[in-house]
Amino acid sequence: MINQELQLKLQAYLDGELMPSEEAQVKDLIESDAEASALCIELQSVKAALTGADLEIKLPETREFFWSKIQREIERQSAAQAAPAHKPSWVEWVRGHLMPVSGVALVLGVMGIMALHSSSSAAQFGEMELASDNMGAYTFRDQQEGMTMVWFYNRDDSQFTADSSLASVDHQ
Repeated sequence: MINQELQLKLQAYLDGELMPSEEAQVKDLIESDAEASALCIELQSVKAALTGADLEIKLPETREFFWSKIQREIERQSAAQAAPAHKPSWVEWVRGHLMPVSGVALVLGVMGIMALHSSSSAAQFGEMELASDNMGAYTFRDQQEGMTMVWFYNRDDSQFTADSSLASVDHQ
């Protein structure tokens, strides 16, 4: 059984990369072991098949520059992973959470003021026109119920417009 180390030595032998002492040992192994010999023949045929089939790829930059770019990118990513996560301070937390809440409160406050102003202005600017000078009107406004009642009357027929009845009215 040929292990991976022996396979690599056979490949190095075929590529001429072994020291003379190792080369002699591998050569003896190939001659004595049938499995090593078969693997050596197979590696030689693969090498022969691939010879001339290699496409030469030209990089737009030098090999050293290309590998230095890869190394810099690896170092940059390692540094980014090693940096501790940013823990927000309490000021940032307050700014991040209370600013939206205060914005909503401000909008609700403005809407409330506008609602109060519109209801009071409606009551202040309520206007009534009477079709005749002989017509009179009494107005009663109940603030709790939000209700207004208006009584129209004819001044000529009214007992309340007589001089004697007006004198009896208690002005508060």
